[in-house]
Order: sequence, then structure tokens, then C-alpha cells
Amino acid sequence: MIRIAICDDEKYMSDHIQAMVLSFFRRKNMEINIRLFACGEELLQYDGQIDILFLDIQMKGMDGMEAAKRLRADKFRGFLIFITVLQEMVFQSFEVQAYDYLVKPIEEEKFGRTMERLLASMQDANDASLLVQKGYESRIIRKSDIVFCEIIDRKIYLNLASGEVIDYYERIENLETKLDSCFFRCHRSFLLNLKHLRGYKNGTAYMDNGREIPVSRLRAKEFSGVVLRYMENL
Repeated sequence: MIRIAICDDEKYMSDHIQAMVLSFFRRKNMEINIRLFACGEELLQYDGQIDILFLDIQMKGMDGMEAAKRLRADKFRGFLIFITVLQEMVFQSFEVQAYDYLVKPIEEEKFGRTMERLLASMQDANDASLLVQKGYESRIIRKSDIVFCEIIDRKIYLNLASGEVIDYYERIENLETKLDSCFFRCHRSFLLNLKHLRGYKNGTAYMDNGREIPVSRLRAKEFSGVVLRYMENL
């Protein structure tokens, strides 16, 4: 599911954008969730995940540019599309890594072209990310942030570089197919990320977060070869 937010202090404009978003994703047969915000302050209070944000630049109170700066400072990594009446405002959008801008009144053809490009960009980003489904909640995790994965009682535990641990139900065999060649199944219960490997000795892999991961005897020889090939390609 793609989570979309629309922030505009003019209700008719929010409704117009929402109608175009619904029409576009209905044609794509893709599931989405839309949230509407009437001001920047209200948007900043929301702590849920946003994948695509349509943000009006000129609003009463906090304007969209300031809201965007605060969101980016708070590690917002979603796709940002500005809504504006002033085309020259767009030059400031580079500061907050805006994906695109739409000038009011928004033409449906321009909107469609922007969304087609955005979907392609999302696919590219997904190749470097892992979508984790936990109950009714979904979360996108950058693969490079995963130090190692551990399975305990049918549950996967993703140990991230930040120190956070995310747990959810999935078979480790399924997880393996979603990860790239930087990950190695060193043990029946562990998948480690070679990017975070700092050493290996006597059946133990030493990770850069201080954790020690067991490498099974059956996989030790293969693991040594994989590490050597990885280092040669750096």
C-alpha cells in the first residue's frame, strides 16, 4: 500500500488533487491510503509514514517550504511534490529535495506525467529497500541499514545500524529472495550484511555494531570465499 498525504489550506484544491490521485491509482489497480492536512502545523504533528506528499507552498501560518525543511530535518524520505501558483518558487525546492512541482491550476495531463515518472522512481527505490509488513502496518527499510537478520520462533528480527530492531513474521527463505548479494546466510538462523562485516575468526563474524554472529561449520568455507569476492569488488 502506498501512503499519500495532501497538505493544502484550500479545501477545493485538496479535493481536486485527491480526485486525480484516486483516478490515477485506480487505473493502475494499486492500493493507496490518502490523508488530508489543512496546514503545515497539522502535517508536522502526524507521525505516520508518508510515501508521497503533495504540499502547497503558500499557506496561512507555516508555509509549505518551512514545513518541508522541518520534515527533511526529521528524516522524512518520501517523495515530495510541491503545489504552487508561483513558478519561480520552484528554485527553492532544491533545498528540500523536491521530486517535482505542479503549478495551479493543475492540469490532469501534467499530473499524469509526473505520477508516471514518480512510480518509476519508486520502483528504483524499492530495489534498494525492503518492504516490511507487520499486521496492518507497512514500513520501508533501506537494505543498507540492515546489519543482520535473525530468526527466532518463526519471527524475523531485523537489526538496524541505528540500533533499532524490527520484528515481524516471515520465513527466512522468503526474506533471502528479497535481499541482494551483499547478504549471506551464514547460519540457519542468521543472514548478515557484508557491508557491516568488520572481521571473521574461528566461526564468528564480527559486525560493526558490536554484535558477534555465528557462522556454521557447513557454511564456513563458502562464507570465506564470499567475503573475499566481496572485498575484491569494493
